[in-house]
Formats: sequence, C-alpha cells, structure tokens
Amino acid sequence: MFKAEKFINEIIEEMRRKADGKAIMACSGGVDSTAAAVLVSRALGDRLLTIYVDNGLMRKGETEYVDRMLAELKVNHKIVDASDEFFEALIGVIDPEKKRKIIGERFIRVFEREAKAFGAEYLVQGTIAPDWIESGGGIRDTIKSHHNVGGLPEKMDVKIIEPLRDLYKDEVRKVARSLGIEVSERQPFPGPALAIRVLGEVTREAVELAREANAIVEEEIQGAVQRNEIQMPWQYFAVVLPVKSVGVQGDVRAYGRTIVIRAVESVDGMTANYVRIPHDVLERMSIRITNTLKDRINRVVYDITNKPPSTIEWE
Repeated sequence: MFKAEKFINEIIEEMRRKADGKAIMACSGGVDSTAAAVLVSRALGDRLLTIYVDNGLMRKGETEYVDRMLAELKVNHKIVDASDEFFEALIGVIDPEKKRKIIGERFIRVFEREAKAFGAEYLVQGTIAPDWIESGGGIRDTIKSHHNVGGLPEKMDVKIIEPLRDLYKDEVRKVARSLGIEVSERQPFPGPALAIRVLGEVTREAVELAREANAIVEEEIQGAVQRNEIQMPWQYFAVVLPVKSVGVQGDVRAYGRTIVIRAVESVDGMTANYVRIPHDVLERMSIRITNTLKDRINRVVYDITNKPPSTIEWE
C-alpha cells in the first residue's frame, strides 16, 4: 500500500542528494505541479524558483489564484507573462500533436531564459506516470504527447528532475493532502491548457470562448454538487469546436460555433466513464453559455463517450 508520508520523506532526501545547485520549475496550480513544487521547496528552499507562465491559455482567474496559493505555501515563485510568444507560435497550427510540441518547446525556452537569469542547473517537472505512458516511447504507442514529456525539445540547457514520475493521480492526491495543499482535490487540468480545448487554430478569440464556457461549466457543476444533484465528477470542462452551424438570435438567423461539455469519472486517468448529468443541470449550463456568449455560440452538446475508446480530453 502506498504511504504518502514515507514517500514525502524519501523524495525530500533524494532531492537534497540529487540537486546540489539551483533549480527552476513550472507550476500551473494543478495538483501535480503544486505537489512537486512544495516537495522540492522543502528540500531546496530558496534554491528553487517556481515559475508560473501566463501563456494566455489558462482558466479564468488562474494567474491570481496561483500567485496567492504559492505565496501562502511559502514557495519562492515568479509570474512570467509570455502570452504573446505562445499565440504567435500557434498561428495556423491545427494538428493537436503539433500544438502540444510547440507549447512544450515554448515552455522550455521560457524556462531556459529564467533558469539562466536565476543560475539554475535543474528543471523540476510535475510529470506523473500516465504522462509518460501516454506519450509513448519504446514499445508503447503514443496516445498523445504530454507537453512535459513528448513535447520536450531534444536539446535543453537544464537537467530534468521528476519527483512524481512513478505516481498515479490518486497517489499524487494523497501526497498533496499530506502536504496540506488546498488543490489536492482539484480536477486535473492539461499542461497545454485551453489550447487543446480549442479544436482547430488557437486564436485569442477561440481561447476566450473556451475560458468563459469552461468557467460556466465549473461553476454549474460545483453548484449542482452543493445542491446534492450530482456527485463531484473527476474532471469536467468545455471544448470549442472549429465548425459553425445555423442558429437563431431573436428573430435573426445566426451562424455560431459549438461548445461540447465533458464530465467523467476516473481514479487514475487511464480509463474513465462519462457522468450521467441530470438534464436540468445540462440545461442550466446550455442556457448560461449561449446567453453569455451570445452571437458567438449557438449550440451546446454533451459528450457521452467513455475512455476508451475516447481520451478524456478531446485532443
């Protein structure tokens, strides 16, 4: 049986042995990267600089939330706005694997600049077992390249440290609980962020649609849980499709995009079942999304596919 406290003590000791210089790491505010940040911070103290990259692809209010949380956890951190770089690099890119690799490469270049300024020799990542399993390699097929594994460039100026590499999501949550991290139960959020919840080209307008729709889905699901209408799903979010269809706004024909709502149950992310959300809850989400994003979104659908055959995210 996995023992979180034992793991924490062993990893802190291992980090002290492995990293004899300064280290830098990314923290998105998710459970994986935050747990890794707190673990390595306890081992290295101010020799670790945690970077939150505002790539323009994050959830609503995420930058402010992560800044506050890391300050309360006493983790040495810095906010870097690199959104222009990411959107420029993603112009015209449609293929999801290319998106992941471009985002991974951009992240590393940002970190290399920050690492050089900080004098860091190491890059700490919150990689967990499903990340490298799904990214393929050796006899494993590539299901999707995670930006912190398959998306890494071949040449880097820093050495990689992955303290959570052998853990699954349920084990990471146990570690986070033991560390007193408030995001221990927070739903997973993909490393490439909203870029893979926008099918087709990643533009600022499309990301804004995904950001607003995603915020509505999160608020409505969490409200339904509080009212005992549903159990809390493992993951729940919105996806923007690249196609448009005919709708009606008032008495006028409108041509708008489609939002897909996705909610699943899982333990470790390797398999998942869709959540049977009551129609009243789905209707509330649909009405809020179409009213809030009027003239841009005119259709909302719900994904009832399990993993497999699908993945949890759409890209």
